[in-house]
Amino acid sequence: MVNSENFSPQKKLRQGRVKTPYGMVICASLLPFLFPQTTNAQDGNIREAEAISFEAIERISVIGSRERKFKIPGAATFIGPEDIEIFEYDDILRMLRQVPGVNIQEEDGFGLRPNIGIRGTGLDRSARITLMEDGVLIAPAPYAAPAAYYFPTAGRLNAVEVRKGSSTIKFGPRTTGGAINLVSTPIPEDMSAVLRARVGEYGLKEFHGILGGMDGQYGFMLETFQANNGGFKSLPSGANTGFDIEDYLVKVRFGFSEAAPDVHYIEFKLGKTDQTSNETYLGLTDADFAADPFQRYAASSNDRFTSTHSQFQALHYFEASASFDISTVAYYNKFERDWFKLDDLDFGDGRGRIRPGVIFEDPTDPLNIAALSILRGVTDSVDDALQLRHNARDYYSWGVSSVAGFTFETGDADHVLEVGLRYHEDQEDRLQNRENFKMESGVLVPTSVDAPGSQANRVAEASAFAGFIQDEIIWNNWTFVPGLRFESIDLTRIDFSKADPERLLGATGRRKNDVNVLIPGLGIIYEYGSSWRFLLGVHKGFGPPGPSSANASEEESINIETGFRYEGHGLFFEAISFFSDYSNLLGTCSNATGCGTGDVGDQFNGGEVNVIGLEIGASYTAQAAPGWFLPLQLSYTYTDAKFRTSFTDGFWGDVIKGDKLPYIPRHQLYLSIGLEHNEFATTLALSYTAAVRSQAGQGTIPVLERIDDRAIVDWSARYRVNSSVKIFVTAENLFDKTYVAARRPYGA
Repeated sequence: MVNSENFSPQKKLRQGRVKTPYGMVICASLLPFLFPQTTNAQDGNIREAEAISFEAIERISVIGSRERKFKIPGAATFIGPEDIEIFEYDDILRMLRQVPGVNIQEEDGFGLRPNIGIRGTGLDRSARITLMEDGVLIAPAPYAAPAAYYFPTAGRLNAVEVRKGSSTIKFGPRTTGGAINLVSTPIPEDMSAVLRARVGEYGLKEFHGILGGMDGQYGFMLETFQANNGGFKSLPSGANTGFDIEDYLVKVRFGFSEAAPDVHYIEFKLGKTDQTSNETYLGLTDADFAADPFQRYAASSNDRFTSTHSQFQALHYFEASASFDISTVAYYNKFERDWFKLDDLDFGDGRGRIRPGVIFEDPTDPLNIAALSILRGVTDSVDDALQLRHNARDYYSWGVSSVAGFTFETGDADHVLEVGLRYHEDQEDRLQNRENFKMESGVLVPTSVDAPGSQANRVAEASAFAGFIQDEIIWNNWTFVPGLRFESIDLTRIDFSKADPERLLGATGRRKNDVNVLIPGLGIIYEYGSSWRFLLGVHKGFGPPGPSSANASEEESINIETGFRYEGHGLFFEAISFFSDYSNLLGTCSNATGCGTGDVGDQFNGGEVNVIGLEIGASYTAQAAPGWFLPLQLSYTYTDAKFRTSFTDGFWGDVIKGDKLPYIPRHQLYLSIGLEHNEFATTLALSYTAAVRSQAGQGTIPVLERIDDRAIVDWSARYRVNSSVKIFVTAENLFDKTYVAARRPYGA
């Protein structure tokens, strides 16, 4: 976060894994008991161990360290291990509440499929930002289908890096809002083992185990994260509404020189994640939400998301001299998912097949009243009335990326020049069908099954060559960082007959989008004394179009930020204003947004949009009494996002110039205060989000489009029993605040 590395004198308390989505939990963490003589036995946490620091980490990461953040000519936030462990969060959305400029939309209550935007970009499935794990694009198909239905398990993350402004052109393809890099557990410097176990409300059980270390030029790390939860929502049948996660990660490192293993080495990373979550897109009417916000309709009983993700990375680093190094990473990701969930309805009421969203647009309509009775399981239906779709998709992505760093001098100026190249390919394959049901005595009864591929039979693929050059020029008190990115992208959608699931007859149609773009940026920092830094940045924002829509143009904008930072006397304060001038904002049809126009994946031009905002971050640790410390933190974001043109289409609706963008709150606030003394610490945090609208508009928000403001309070307490055992108690949503998180795609 925004505090300095040595900010909290009791940071050694901030360890372990304890968290529950709703309520309170107690757990003990058993730390390196297998290897008690390790260097870090005092702190006893692999996350706080000084992992071997290589320049390669700087090359492929977004920030690299908290110290590095202060040198970046743009807004940047580093959430380190000790920050994560204050509340033991394993929900990425709760972590990101602390970051200025980040917009989030909750969905399932556990952060399994996050919706994240930065500085007013779209939020749906985090498809508008550059999302990475260990510097590698991690969305299932980052170019062809960037919606992040896979997201790295937050409970195993070592750090989270968020970067905005001109320097994000290094991390394309999406450069408008910013980049998020999720940092996995590093190989520890010394041999050690960590075991964490926790239990919590709703049957929560978690286990996190890590074993590994370096021995001369060799190193390894084995990690697993296991979690299951019965869910906090209730079905009439009493069925499980929670999730199960199994996550495994292996790292192996080999240094080519025994004397200097950090100068030339190769590291391999393999991971596998399986997830099952009994989650639905079907919400509630406002009346049903008021009666019982945690109920689910009987029609959603069979909704279930299953997925498997595999990843492989090979990182090679070579430091040829003190002034030249090169990092190269080859990667391959494969993701398979099937979200079996309610899709269409046909109640035989004369309307034919309808989307569930139609019912929630006017729940007082007589036809919709009858339909809701069926969804609740109160009234029986005709055969095939409820149509559940296998939203099955297979993805892969692979590529090779290399970044070379040069340091040199010209006159009085020092240079850190970086040159990067990346070749990338990815693909999304859809072969989908429906299973049809009737409602009978409150239970879904199978009635028929559609043929494979009858709902979707197509492939979207992309190949991209990207490169960047960026020079950090340090001259007296000035730092100039000019940069230029190039993207050459080929996008193709291949359609097959829905009656040809084996694809023996060949393609029935092709759509292509080819994009070549230059993305410039410039960041400037002026240092005044040892404490003040003033910054200015300007860069081009870019988002590639998808392969499905021939009429959609790429997303483009001009982005400006300016502000200052102060760090001194234990205080950190930062204020940065930003302005994004979109010449074209894209909207993407997806199941998550409840799009009823066109095919899933189709894109729609949103025209000109202006986003203006302010980000403030501050932190300070006060000494209340000898040995007693009060760490304080503040984060605030103001965002005003408006359409500058009027238009009508099936995705955005009827837009009038001046309408606000949906799901972008004007005000967001995060406050935390802690109390730390010797082996004990406790922290209280408040997160506030202003009201938002679910549809573009202005003025008073209609009731059925309004998502009210909310203030959520979290609390944690940590106590170190000895060097190997710690106990935690955490309560998320301490005062049991109940609120509507979203109104899309179907109901509250």
